[in-house]
Amino acid sequence: MPGVTPTETTHPRRAPAYIGRALLTLVGTTIALFLSAWILPGVTLTDGGNGVVGTAIVISVLNALLWPLIIRFALPFTVMTFGLGVLILNGLIVLLASTLDHGLTINGFWGAFFTALILSVVTTGLGAILAIDDDGPWERNVVARQARRAAGVEATDVPGLFFLEIDGLAHAVVQRAIRDGDMPTISRWLREGSHELAVWETDWSSQTGACQAGLLHGYNHDMPAFRWWEKDTQKAIVTNKVHDAAEIERRVSNGHGLLYEDGASRANIVSGDAPHSLLTMSTVLDRNRAGRLGQDYYGYFSRPYATMRTFFMSVAEIAIERRYATQQVRRGVEPRIHRSWFYAMARAWATVIQLDLQVAAVIADLYAGRPVAYTTFLAYDEVAHHSGVERRDTLAVLRKVDRQLSRIERAAAGAPRPYRFVVLSDHGQSQGATFLQRYGESLEDLVTRLCKPAPSLALTQAADTGNDFLDAQLTGLARGKSAAGRVVARLTKHKRNDGEVALGEHRRAELDKADQAEDEIPEIVVMASGNLGHVTFPHEPGRVTLERLEELHPGLLEGLRTHPGIGFALVRSQERGAVVLGPDGTHWLDEGVVEGVDPLMPYGPRAADHVRRTDSFSTCPDIVVNSTYWKATDEVAAFEELVGSHGGMGGEQSHPFVCAPVDLPLPDEELVGAEHVHRVFRGWLTQLGHPGYADDGGPRGLPAATG
Repeated sequence: MPGVTPTETTHPRRAPAYIGRALLTLVGTTIALFLSAWILPGVTLTDGGNGVVGTAIVISVLNALLWPLIIRFALPFTVMTFGLGVLILNGLIVLLASTLDHGLTINGFWGAFFTALILSVVTTGLGAILAIDDDGPWERNVVARQARRAAGVEATDVPGLFFLEIDGLAHAVVQRAIRDGDMPTISRWLREGSHELAVWETDWSSQTGACQAGLLHGYNHDMPAFRWWEKDTQKAIVTNKVHDAAEIERRVSNGHGLLYEDGASRANIVSGDAPHSLLTMSTVLDRNRAGRLGQDYYGYFSRPYATMRTFFMSVAEIAIERRYATQQVRRGVEPRIHRSWFYAMARAWATVIQLDLQVAAVIADLYAGRPVAYTTFLAYDEVAHHSGVERRDTLAVLRKVDRQLSRIERAAAGAPRPYRFVVLSDHGQSQGATFLQRYGESLEDLVTRLCKPAPSLALTQAADTGNDFLDAQLTGLARGKSAAGRVVARLTKHKRNDGEVALGEHRRAELDKADQAEDEIPEIVVMASGNLGHVTFPHEPGRVTLERLEELHPGLLEGLRTHPGIGFALVRSQERGAVVLGPDGTHWLDEGVVEGVDPLMPYGPRAADHVRRTDSFSTCPDIVVNSTYWKATDEVAAFEELVGSHGGMGGEQSHPFVCAPVDLPLPDEELVGAEHVHRVFRGWLTQLGHPGYADDGGPRGLPAATG
């Protein structure tokens, strides 16, 4: 209501509640000290335990007084250890308390460390038991905190529009999740009649970079894949490298993207020209737009017991991941891939820490009265890549994301303006055993074998390791001017020469190999984006024609088109234009002529249009291959080592969804292409009272940088 702050309307500060929580903490600490003395050698209670309450009070007071000071300097350590450093710091506080109050005696640091561990387990568990679920504490610690920050924001009746993207979630999977109770929030919206569910179709490149460029900027031309080689600069463009993400936005932006009017971008690849950006890949290196990353991490890790809750949730997520990975092996589940311990930690970061951070940021945007915001929930996509599209642990993560939608919806009740929520995905995923698993060789191996004479050097890029956004955020922290940033820079010893942090041997090797290739221009470049593959000959000027390829490497195209794992290959003939080669037929795209069996038939009625569009790109590689799609089993063969994949055509990867309020009408025609969906979104913003979105702001599409 006008003139009333969000804090006053929904989150009054009640003294009895604070007293109750303080008593709960004191009781939990006392119980934990008794348990520690009973379980741990070297931890004893003096005077028969009569002074234990005094020690518990001392620990509580030290936490209240010392913790804010300690965490300000120890923040990078807690971030780098996924919160484990909090246990060490708490152990030191417990050790200090034992020297100040003689109700407790501890011999050495490890006794204090494990006492702190028991203390955290007891207080976290006791709070969970009494609260039944954690929404009450979450509303106090997150919603009320953000409401207090935004107190006094002027209210308005003009509705805001927030876009909540669930990365990688196909329309068909949403339908089954609603049916089976895995998305209760979306189900409730549909059954109450407030929203409607629709499907849209991506371009050939069904991956986050191209799709978000289209959704947020209305332009995704010359983005043929997640990673591609550019002959004019002789460099690889890899969307999950922060430098390349910034370059992609430079090319697609005209300054009037979907979020340009005081909007917020949270955890996306590109920013939509939002002035407020956090956890967004393209703005990590821009200190003027990178947002409050250090402050938000500080706020996240600044409360010891909240941090311990996150730590235990992260440990639980790692345990769940290892359990299901082991189960897949024991039960002989196929398809499956090897899932490392490092991936388990990256998964915990994506499904716990980043999820909490971005939801807190979205709620802050609500209470700040932002007119528009866009955030990407990465958790489902990350787990589906490694576990499978609808495996049990993947659906459990989907339920967790759905719960965040409900929390955001409830928090909006106290915002200074009414809000509409659009839930969508940028693409889906298709499942299947990988190309390497099926045929015993990678796409790079196949191309190298078919090329005669054999090439002297080949570059391949594939398989994301699941920590791309973690790398990006650590890069942003390391480049910051704060003390936390300087410490992160020192701790991330695997930082590369360009200033980008790369954690994990595979990730560093991938990026270093790309850099090496840029210096030693390879003879052949093979790059994979899901089940989409690119083959480029950097030393050959321009687009290499079919005729020239037959001269250079006789048998290469025939070997590709007849391989059982490749559905079709796109090349360009000097005489007849774009041509799609399949095992039993040829489709001359420019002529509209099909000879034999159309190789594009299994990929849908618009497959030819999608391929023709990619062929028109200035960045289209010499050869583009798409894996076979086995309709009977609904499977593709990724050229990366991923169970669930996306990037090309075949299956549900090309069919994401949009769940929109019924008062924001969807067009009668089918939604095809991210640029089309962007135009619909702009229309909705105009309808809600934001006239600046009535036009798209003019041309964009800057050329590649030549430096």
